[in-house]
Amino acid sequence: MSESTITTEEKTTEKPRALASRPVRSNGREVETRVEVEPTGPPRGIVREYFESAVVTVIMALFGMTFIVQAVKVPTGSMQNTIVVGDHLLVNKFMLAPGPRLPVLPQREIRRGDIIVFKYPGNPFNPERDRDEDNIPFKVNYVKRVIGLPGDVVEVKGLRVFVNGQPLPEHIIVARNVNDKAPLEIVEDTPRQGNELYDVYYFANKVEAARRGQDVSASPDFNFAVNGKPAKVPDNSYFVMGDDRDNSLDSRAWGFVPRELVIGRAMFVYWSYDETKSFSSPLDFFTNTRWRRTGTMVK
Repeated sequence: MSESTITTEEKTTEKPRALASRPVRSNGREVETRVEVEPTGPPRGIVREYFESAVVTVIMALFGMTFIVQAVKVPTGSMQNTIVVGDHLLVNKFMLAPGPRLPVLPQREIRRGDIIVFKYPGNPFNPERDRDEDNIPFKVNYVKRVIGLPGDVVEVKGLRVFVNGQPLPEHIIVARNVNDKAPLEIVEDTPRQGNELYDVYYFANKVEAARRGQDVSASPDFNFAVNGKPAKVPDNSYFVMGDDRDNSLDSRAWGFVPRELVIGRAMFVYWSYDETKSFSSPLDFFTNTRWRRTGTMVK
């Protein structure tokens, strides 16, 4: 008697899969394949690219103007002829920035002889003048040269400036004023000595009086470091003066510049416009621009 064979195998409904060959190297090992994923999201159009570039540019410009450089215009002649009316300056804010300094960064303390830009601190002896639009305290920018550092004793005697009892080696040039907005006209200029690092300008009548031994009195607007009364510079403050000594209301008039009002050090002239000439057509922009002063360093 034959036995029936019972099978337990079940039928499957899966369809047979096609065999695919895998890429292999010559040694028989499989080669890894990379599948590129297509980018998702809307494509970047030209408008979007320009917008993003503009945003980055604005951010970088704001960062630079806040922490590194600032553009200022010189409206008055107190620094003639070192800086003339119509000069547009770039100011280095980073170099003289207050706070801790790292040796790898180009930062330093304010030095005697630096030309700095600062917020005008105001004149307690002439509050009426401080109401002028061009002379508002803590708002209008001034440009002067640093003469006295914190702790120094400054005194002005005639044409000479003394710091801690020693005369400053300044190169004196005799000049005259031909126009409030024009550079000074040089009357007499002797060769600069080796230790004279910068020029200062005095009017001819004052220089002649000093040469005759006459007492050169200070302006009645001056209240500090004049008339035999030396002034000691307070801590965290500076005594500043304009290079056009007979045409500058500076620390001699209103006192000292607190450190927190200093914006930075004047670097160079990026554009200069002659404001003594008329402007009647767009062509005057080119003819009135002082091209020789463009790019000159301030020192």
